[in-house]
Order: sequence, then structure tokens, then C-alpha cells
Amino acid sequence: MNDLRIRRIASHATDDGRLKMTVTQLWYLSRTFSGAWGPSPARGIRPLVRWLVALPLALPLFCLSARTDGAWSTLSGAAALALVAAATLRKRTPARPGGSLITPYETRFRELMEDRWQTTYGQLPPGVVDDGPRAPAPRESPVGHPTTVLLCTDHAVAVFLRANGLPARLKALLVEAGPAVAHDALADVPGGLPVVVLHDASALGALLAPLLRLAHPDRVVLDAGLPVGAVRHRRGAVHRVAPPRAVVADDLRSVAGLSEEDAVWLAEGFWSPLAAVPPPRLESVVTEAVARASAAGPSDPRAAHGFLTWPAGEPTPTGEPSAGTTNTGTTNAGTTNAGTPNAGTPSAGTPSRTKGDQAG
Repeated sequence: MNDLRIRRIASHATDDGRLKMTVTQLWYLSRTFSGAWGPSPARGIRPLVRWLVALPLALPLFCLSARTDGAWSTLSGAAALALVAAATLRKRTPARPGGSLITPYETRFRELMEDRWQTTYGQLPPGVVDDGPRAPAPRESPVGHPTTVLLCTDHAVAVFLRANGLPARLKALLVEAGPAVAHDALADVPGGLPVVVLHDASALGALLAPLLRLAHPDRVVLDAGLPVGAVRHRRGAVHRVAPPRAVVADDLRSVAGLSEEDAVWLAEGFWSPLAAVPPPRLESVVTEAVARASAAGPSDPRAAHGFLTWPAGEPTPTGEPSAGTTNTGTTNAGTTNAGTPNAGTPSAGTPSRTKGDQAG
């Protein structure tokens, strides 16, 4: 981590000052390492079981070795010692939950930006706004007559939208709520307005839009969240692991229409944050999603499919061409390829549903 690198990343992510971004978004793009691993089952035999098996076999062999001479004595003694050694040396590895690691740690990165950086420079890098729990809410222009609802489940993304004035520009009412309480959060929203859902590639996120369509059949509900198919195999994407929730793969297949592999991946607790999407890409997706939701009717199939795709090839924060992926899972002492998407990335407006672009 160094000052010049962070400034380069912030400059590219804000499109040279055209956009604002949050500290959380800057943290994801500035990461030097990210990796995730699934749960591992227990391996080996419990010590009590090992000794309950080894002792009844070893004791007669010791007795036989003591009462005989020659080869029988040697063989029985060696067998008894082998059993005792096996019971002693064979260790049992307990089951371990899955986990993930991003360096620097988020708390460490926030301390750096809120303490040392601001002490040195007097403010955050140009275009970066604080989205921490104690940060004041960004000033936003009121939306007089909203035509769309933006339902956002990620706080950092909601701050990003407010800081850039997207709700007012798009005439959208921004509602920030977690997936578990999103249905209640829409209770006070004027009926009839189409809803654009922004969510992480997670189990609850994948189920959110389909369940909202069932609860509000008279509304257009467009899923503009991060689809799991776009990030599950991509090394440049951020993969994280949360404690598995009470969501099974069968529900994700039947309700969200996910493939078997994607459903199992989410059910095991893996997820990918929407806040890790480069800000220019996120802005364009939200803008197009609002336009499509306003033009689609409740029975329009375009309203049922997510269309946010992860950039296939991204330039590095220094603007140099990348190989198309980030070194996620290996330490990169230089820059990470998590800048802005290049011009060759798939369009966000493709209504067709492919394996790599499923509703997330």
C-alpha cells in the first residue's frame, strides 16, 4: 500500500473526478490479496476410539512377545509397538468452517484513510467519501415525483448512489434495506412504481427479486443485482464467505432459477459484494436498469432477468492492459486489476439469459 497507488486507483475508479466513490469501494479495488475457502470436514479418528481399538490388540501381542522366543517374540512385539505408535501419532483434524481473507483488512484500511491519510493530507483522496457508521449521510437532492424505486441492499452502494446524485438524476426513490427486511421497506413506497433491485451475489440476494415479484405481482421488479454466474469462476472477482444461512440449494434452483453449481456455491456461504464492481460500471448498470424498468410491463420477460455482468477484461489502476483477471488467491505486491472496465466488456442491456449472466 502506498499513497501514489491509492491515488491512481481512486482517479481511475472515479473516472478522473467525474464520479464519487466510497471508502468501501476503494478498499475492494485497492486490495493486494483476496481469497476464500470452503468448510473442511473433520479428518482422522477420535483419540478415545483409537485407544479403544489399539489397546485390546496391543496387550495380547505384548504378552505373546514376553512368553515366546525367537521370531514370534520379535514379530509380536513389533506389531504391538506399531499399534501403539499408530494410536499415538495419528492426529485428528477437527472440522473447520469456511472463511475468506482480504488484505489489507477493512478495519486497517479504514484506519489508514480516516487517520493517517487525513492527518497528512487533510482530507480523503479526491472523489472519495466516507461511508463508515459515523459518517454523515451525503447531501442529496430531493426527488419530487419519482418514477422508479431503487431498492439497494448494500450500504456502500447506497452511499455511492446518493453521493453521485443518481436518484435525483434518474427520478428514482432510493430505498436502502437488507434482503431480510426489503419486503417491509417497500410497504410505504407508492404502488405501481417499478422496482430495480441491487444486491450482492449471495443466497438472500438471489432470492430477493423472485420473492418480491410473488409478493407484488402488480409491480415491475427488475433484478439488477450481481449474478453469481458472472463472479463464481472469475479470479478477478472478490469472493467472501459468510456463515451459511437457512437457504438450501433446492430453493435457489427452483425460486431463483440458478444452476446446480451456482446454487450449491451460494448455499455453502460464498458470496461476492456488489460494492466491488468498479464505480463507472455500476453507474451505467443502474442507469440502464432504471430505463428498462420504466419501459417494461409486469409481464415483460426483461423484467425478470438480471443483466449485470462482471467486466471480462479490466485495465490496471495505472491504465496498463491486463491479462483479464486479478491474481485473487495470490499475493500481488503491485497493483490489482480492479480498475474500470474496458470498452470490450459485454453490454449491460442484453436481455437474453445465459449461463454467465443469470439473475443473481
